[in-house]
Amino acid sequence: MAAPTQMSSARRQPMPQRIAVLSVHTSPLDQPGTGDAGGMNVYVVETARRLAESGIEVEIFTRATSSALPTVVEMAPGVTVRHVTAGPFEGLLKQDLPGQLCAVTAGVMRAEAARPEGWFDLIHSHYWLSGQVGWLAKERWNVPLVHSMHTMAKVKNRDLALGDAPEPAMRVIGEQQVVSAADRLVANTDDEGEELIDLYGADPTAVDVVHPGVDLEAFTPGERSAARRARGLAPDAIVLLFVGRIQPLKAPDVLIRAAAEMVALDPSLRSRLVVAVCGGPSGSGLDQPTALIDLARELGIADLVRFEPPSSRADLVDWYRAADVAVVPSHSESFGLVAVEAQACGTPVVAAAVGGLRTAVAHEVSGLLVEGHDPSHFAAAITRIVAQPLLRSELSRGARMHAASFGWAATTAGLMSSYSAALSNARSGNRLAALSS
Repeated sequence: MAAPTQMSSARRQPMPQRIAVLSVHTSPLDQPGTGDAGGMNVYVVETARRLAESGIEVEIFTRATSSALPTVVEMAPGVTVRHVTAGPFEGLLKQDLPGQLCAVTAGVMRAEAARPEGWFDLIHSHYWLSGQVGWLAKERWNVPLVHSMHTMAKVKNRDLALGDAPEPAMRVIGEQQVVSAADRLVANTDDEGEELIDLYGADPTAVDVVHPGVDLEAFTPGERSAARRARGLAPDAIVLLFVGRIQPLKAPDVLIRAAAEMVALDPSLRSRLVVAVCGGPSGSGLDQPTALIDLARELGIADLVRFEPPSSRADLVDWYRAADVAVVPSHSESFGLVAVEAQACGTPVVAAAVGGLRTAVAHEVSGLLVEGHDPSHFAAAITRIVAQPLLRSELSRGARMHAASFGWAATTAGLMSSYSAALSNARSGNRLAALSS
């Protein structure tokens, strides 16, 4: 039986005291932009901190990737990260992780068994691998399971980048099982909620749309000239920025090709154009880690492209402030956190009109959305902004206003509402079961 739950004084709705957060394939302690770390890592970190600030204890379970890692790390007051030993510490690819789920589940169960009975009130799993572990833990602990997909195989396969490998049937089946097992499903956008219902048959009444957020205190507008000095950029440079993992799904090649087209159309740009790519190879991008460098060389713009390693938050803020335009040409995005971070810094975004990017970017208000992935269309959209200072200024103002609606406080409040609904439904189910027995 679960531990007693907190009650909201306003509505007397149940709230959990302790939550087990499952992030199996990537640790919230990892640097976003490396390996499999990205927007989901930021999401887990930011919401866990704010849940803890509201009085809810959060324990995050993730797979240990080094023998040097301590078993438990305090990430923030009220938030601990537990490293579960499962499989080889290093060199295990994400596609090999399904074979280690039994070991991960055993580690999660052992940790809970060392506590008093009913320690956790609720489980929140992130990504389908975690959902598989959460499904078993839910049954064992008799607590609700709330699940966030973040990305879905059926959506990725539908919008697959040219030459990219499709997600395997194992993942499709695994996601379907998690959708069926979860008490509540948290979707990042209305589009994702509809995809859960249409592609996976999710119960519409069990889907909660909760937009991810951005740290509006860290990501703020600032002096562009100072940011450019910090990043070693010329004051009059035209800076195009890509931030994220380098893999076909994120389509950084579209930006490289678009930049080449811009230079071909206007050779004078060669003296000022800088294409900054901040991130490291990930996923299927690991198969050809130099592919983007090779492409820039083949297109004759290698001298215009700067490849930067994944950046700290402070450095990332500088990059956003320094850029004329942030470009997010992904083939599929559950939300598009980079787009909102850039806009919070007052930088307009040119993004593919796919998935959550249609929510993250307000077309003609905070940036421009481009249908399809034709580099010439991206080149035209980027040129429209950089060639018209007045338009860029208007989009910059719109970007700040649009981003202001995506604070992490609102995200956390949405999650707490979802948790409350899961607990309420579980209590109702337990009462009905008791009456019928």
